[in-house]
Amino acid sequence: MSALSLAVRDSSTMLRRNLLHARRYPSLTLNLLLTPVMLLLLFVYIFGGTMGAGIGGSGDRSAYIAYIVPGILLMTIGSTVIGAAVSVATDMNEGIIARFRTMAIHRGSVLIGHVLGSVLQSIASVVLVGAVAVAIGFRSTDATVLEWLAAFGLVALYALALTWIAVGMGMASPNAEAASNSAMPLILLPLVSSAFTPVDAMPGWFQPIAEYQPFTPAIETLRGLLLGTEIGHNGWLAVGWSLTLAALGYRWSTASFNRDPK
Repeated sequence: MSALSLAVRDSSTMLRRNLLHARRYPSLTLNLLLTPVMLLLLFVYIFGGTMGAGIGGSGDRSAYIAYIVPGILLMTIGSTVIGAAVSVATDMNEGIIARFRTMAIHRGSVLIGHVLGSVLQSIASVVLVGAVAVAIGFRSTDATVLEWLAAFGLVALYALALTWIAVGMGMASPNAEAASNSAMPLILLPLVSSAFTPVDAMPGWFQPIAEYQPFTPAIETLRGLLLGTEIGHNGWLAVGWSLTLAALGYRWSTASFNRDPK
């Protein structure tokens, strides 16, 4: 068996293992999904009228729903990949990773299985939260098929990048609780981005913090793609950030995995 076919076979096995864990213990995924759904409902129904007046010029909540949904979708990815950090930390703490190191399997397949499983869960979570958004009034009537495909690609790319970061956090954490806490910035960063309010409406000293971070260009790009508006240079920034985060997370994760246990 060639090295490539061995890697594919073992990665598929590890992917099935992680998907079975997710199916048998759905409470973690559901709990992580609760945060973006509750924020969506809270901001739309409690603050939507006031925020919509500031963004769309009227008290209609539909303007704010259109604005907020892209940020909530990317927040959903950040929330879901915390499960990958917890899962990796659990495997490390229970010793199964050490056992895998002694077996005749492709070394990278263990991490690849975690990453692919988390990406699939993230995409499924985005679809579920998107369905809730549609149910409460979100519409994407001006987006073309090409823009929809680009939006899906952006979601998948950010899910991959954030998952590698989360896996690195899980490898570096002593237990599942620490992994969950260390991955919290993946939820908190969208709160200080353009997800809920335009950057130019923020205080001047705070605008650079919101503008020059990974989530803001991705949110602006996804918003433009879903609403059929201009994305400007944000598209290139979003792709650049995602590739950078994926590369950093990959190097961090593989270096931690290949390090000899103490």
